[in-house]
Amino acid sequence: MPFQNRPSRTRCCIVLLVGIMSLLVIILVVLAVVFAHERKEISMPLLQWKGRGTTRNLEQVILGRCYNYVTTVNPQLRDKDCQKIWETMQNAFIYKNPCNITEEDYQPLLDLASHSVPCNKSLFWSKTNDLVHRYTKTSHNFLTLEDTLLGYMADGVSWCGNPSSPGINYESCPKWNECENNPNSVYWKMASKMFAERACGVVQVMLNGSVDAGAFRNNSIFGSVEIFHLDPNKVSTVQIWLMQNIGGPQSESCTGRSITSLKNILEERTLSVSCEDNYR
Repeated sequence: MPFQNRPSRTRCCIVLLVGIMSLLVIILVVLAVVFAHERKEISMPLLQWKGRGTTRNLEQVILGRCYNYVTTVNPQLRDKDCQKIWETMQNAFIYKNPCNITEEDYQPLLDLASHSVPCNKSLFWSKTNDLVHRYTKTSHNFLTLEDTLLGYMADGVSWCGNPSSPGINYESCPKWNECENNPNSVYWKMASKMFAERACGVVQVMLNGSVDAGAFRNNSIFGSVEIFHLDPNKVSTVQIWLMQNIGGPQSESCTGRSITSLKNILEERTLSVSCEDNYR
């Protein structure tokens, strides 16, 4: 009787073997399709933009600045995890179209890296980059956005992703006027909004009175973001420092058109305002 069952057992083994081989063939075909797709993706050209590309060695730059900030600049933040901060920042833009970045992409980073600023220490600025930061480095009485961890890490740095490999574009990134939702503009607008929301007491703003178009511009980050996120319940006064370039020209004073416009906006938000020409 056992010999009579041998043919049926053999057929079962053959069927099973054929089934396994068929499954292997299907797997190999699927893998071939996947690898072919990846090779095609790798060979896709980088998107081309008008701005400078991602800063070389971006990871080392961000990590180095973060470690220096939390150990030397502001040791009270020594518990911040710089490695996690970098990984979270990278996840916000890598392998993404640089014109489709959202606030949700950066929110985890802001949650990790943000911190408070003491009352009466917040200093905002527009078109006075060099002067305002030379001032804060020598006086140590005020903090600009670039003197916070978020600003310190990213100041002067460029970055953007690319949908295809390697996921980061080192050749070019969008300028602010190429598309609104690019990695740098979303980052700085969110950081500026948070900086303004956390300001308290008397806050200062340094503007350039030598700009022909006016010291205050509605389309600047200060004019479009920061002034609308100052909390009247926490900020008592906004002090405007209107500075002229050495050697001129003196295009505007504290009674000028754009400064009057700024005062009106702040007063409508129930914020007290003062202005001083060429604060020394």
